[in-house]
Amino acid sequence: MSRKGNCWDNAVAESFFKTLKCEMVNYTYFATRAAARLATFEYIEGWYNRRRKHSVLNYRTPSQQESYFYTSSMAA
Repeated sequence: MSRKGNCWDNAVAESFFKTLKCEMVNYTYFATRAAARLATFEYIEGWYNRRRKHSVLNYRTPSQQESYFYTSSMAA
């Protein structure tokens, strides 16, 4: 974390949590804390990292980008 007023360190995290709230949390009722944790895990691992395309990654999923990174760096 950086000093007060410097938002650059938090930009990625804030963007992710905004997306999480908009796409999942705001539309879901959780009966227990465990249910909320499970739903959040399923959202991140099942949707956000595996199927959701990100414009920053040239419209690839994080999993596709990671595979591309490892295959291209090994080929180089």
